[in-house]
Amino acid sequence: MEIILLEKIQNLGVLGDTVRVKPGYGRNFLIPNGKAVPASKENIVKFEAQRAELEKAQGDILQKATRRAEDLNGFDVTINRKAGTEGKLYGSVGTADIAEAVVAAGQEIGKNEIRLPDGPFRQIGGFDVEVSLHPDVSTTIRINIVAEEE
Repeated sequence: MEIILLEKIQNLGVLGDTVRVKPGYGRNFLIPNGKAVPASKENIVKFEAQRAELEKAQGDILQKATRRAEDLNGFDVTINRKAGTEGKLYGSVGTADIAEAVVAAGQEIGKNEIRLPDGPFRQIGGFDVEVSLHPDVSTTIRINIVAEEE
């Protein structure tokens, strides 16, 4: 399926690129979320007419993401969880838990912006977590998982 990207998509392309993707990815994710349009002749003409305003909007989004990254850089948050005597958590700490703790501490973040390549945390301790605010902007926050006192 051929599509025109309306914003930069990591590992796919930048604004205005015409790329081939699997039909399900295009129909079920990119097009409904406003990240792309089908590459028909009408859509190509419409896109070229709107290119300048789309580029300006993407520039504004990039500036906002950069400001958020500056605010989050070096941010430290503590999460309390029940744990066994050897430091193993009863359960785990995932993206939703981290996002909830950061929002409670006063910063704006979504769980879809948090990257945990090794999966959720299952031990107490301090961990660096990557936060991807935009395909070009990412930062690192520090989370400390401590055992709840009973």
